[in-house]
Amino acid sequence: MNGVLNIFKNRGMTSFDVVRKIKSLANEKKVGHTGTLDPEATGVLPVCLGRATKTIDYIMNSNKVYEVKFLLGIKTTTYDLEGEVIDKNDTKHLNEDEVSKVIMSFVGEYDQVPPMYSALKKDGVRLYELARQGIEIEREARKINIFNISDLNFELPYVFMRVECSKGTYIRSLCYDIGEKLKVGAAMTELNRAATSVFKQENSINIDDLTKENIEDYIITIEEALAFYPKLTVKSTFTKLLVNGVKVFDKRLTNEKREKNVLYRVYDTEATFIGIGKQDEDGFKIEKLLL
Repeated sequence: MNGVLNIFKNRGMTSFDVVRKIKSLANEKKVGHTGTLDPEATGVLPVCLGRATKTIDYIMNSNKVYEVKFLLGIKTTTYDLEGEVIDKNDTKHLNEDEVSKVIMSFVGEYDQVPPMYSALKKDGVRLYELARQGIEIEREARKINIFNISDLNFELPYVFMRVECSKGTYIRSLCYDIGEKLKVGAAMTELNRAATSVFKQENSINIDDLTKENIEDYIITIEEALAFYPKLTVKSTFTKLLVNGVKVFDKRLTNEKREKNVLYRVYDTEATFIGIGKQDEDGFKIEKLLL
């Protein structure tokens, strides 16, 4: 079984719980998800099966949409309500205009420090494993992009918002950073991932509704899953070279314009989907073969 399932994960399940269930339903050993959702979070979790597991990194390399609710006036070890409360502050002086202004100031690029309670690794050890031992280490800030924040709704000290962001964004950290800028602290209380690349919540299948009998009905092809990458057609005379991993320098490779260091879905003139490729200063090469 090769392809991707657009799964909706329910609260209380780990992302690995979803993978384990799909392995059983599909009777498929090669199964992997495309970006962890915390157990208390809900939402879209694309799961790859068979040959599609080769594309996990490429599906993860995409923009996301989250719906989040957070509480002002509180700081926790995990940046959400799962952790230990380490600080509380009065928020009665805050008004919606002030909070809104601070929230919108995060639209655009900014250097975000990931939370200690995350799956990132330091010297081969997950940060959350260190955090559970009471160890906190310095984390390097990563440049992320908040493309848009919308649907702001206030029930102070609670705030709801919809966030469109780049890969690698920690919404818990965004809430924390908003709280820091307001000088009262903040902790995330609810999180739902509404979209990741071409996978939308409205088109997802709830993991509880998936069965051995209907699972094949929800399989999305590898090509559809990678549809957010631009398409490039190369001449079939170069197919063998590309398939064999050769970097092609020949200008006759394609009649289409291509940009350097941009990933493309690569097809030949026989409409064969070859894989994901990229042009650099020296030539064009298939980065991930998907034949």
